[in-house]
Amino acid sequence: MTMRAKPPFRADHVGSLLRPEALLASRDKFKAGEITAEQLRSHEDECIKQAVKLQEDAGLKSITDGEFRRESFHVDFIGKIKNVTSSWDFDTAVKLGEDHKAGEDKQMPYIPYINGKMDRPAGGIEVENYKYTASLTDRTVKITIPSPTMTHFRGGREAINKDAYPEMEDFFADMARIYREELADLAEAGNRYVQFDDTNLAYLCDPKMRENARQLGEDPDELPATYAALINASIKDRHPDQAVCVHLCRGNAKSQWFASGGYEPVAEKLFNLTEVDGFFLEYDDERSGGFEPLRFVPKGNKIIVLGLVTTKAGALESKDELKARIEEAAKYVDLEQLALSPQCGFSSNAVGNLVTVEDEKAKFKLINEVVEEVWG
Repeated sequence: MTMRAKPPFRADHVGSLLRPEALLASRDKFKAGEITAEQLRSHEDECIKQAVKLQEDAGLKSITDGEFRRESFHVDFIGKIKNVTSSWDFDTAVKLGEDHKAGEDKQMPYIPYINGKMDRPAGGIEVENYKYTASLTDRTVKITIPSPTMTHFRGGREAINKDAYPEMEDFFADMARIYREELADLAEAGNRYVQFDDTNLAYLCDPKMRENARQLGEDPDELPATYAALINASIKDRHPDQAVCVHLCRGNAKSQWFASGGYEPVAEKLFNLTEVDGFFLEYDDERSGGFEPLRFVPKGNKIIVLGLVTTKAGALESKDELKARIEEAAKYVDLEQLALSPQCGFSSNAVGNLVTVEDEKAKFKLINEVVEEVWG
């Protein structure tokens, strides 16, 4: 077996890390007007240095900033796109999470509204953040950003201004252009690894979420192809050495989840139409179904990163169980096209999962050891 030189790596991770309590306190002070944006960023810089060291010490080849500059894995990024707004409020969203048990019906707290022609801010969105993280390590720095689909699924046509975008094709074309520009500037800065975080494709596995899509006038059977085309248009001009992966997420806040269902409804179109280098798939519990949908993965270079190690609980999985599950997955897709990671980040929102930093380290150590024993 061979170790992979290009991302995704055989032992990888989704990206977000538990925020230090002091950093959360600094963000509260900033929102209260007690410190400046520059002071907050300086504190973020110091915390990111420690996050990079944690990942290096854990033996990870892909390094992120832990998403320490964000309150949410998607809202901060999307909110920086010109003419995209929402009624979403971070503190309200956290309260919603406290008041609802996992998997219950709930109002989605974040819907982006497109109020005019979209554009990217001068200098990009994650470019300067990438440059800082890259200055701290010689390893591959992965930039995690919300998938371009995230501006569409929750609001659909009604959330998109019809004067600015009378035709949906124009909306999708503008969104793809913004992402192409962002990827180009990241590549120019040296970036070679980007991850699109996508809850929508995973939500399309859930019967309730599929019905929500129908209520918005969308066909859940067609959306995987629509979204594959959007992602492809967003990455078509990427640097030849710039790997792009998609992470499918079923919700990950305070150790809770929001959607369930196996990958069967989306697998064939997802794996065959989406021209990315790999897919990070959640497989940490029975909500994700079996490995049978992996039979649709085309032979070749697309990598399936099995999210077998949970970030929702601190208890360590057994090596034997992880190896058995990898072996089971390899019945449907070649072992050389498989890799291993946690099922999601440890802190998709600033308020992280109910685990500790020591749990993070132990999970990374476990993944590295299993990869070494399975792939050599």
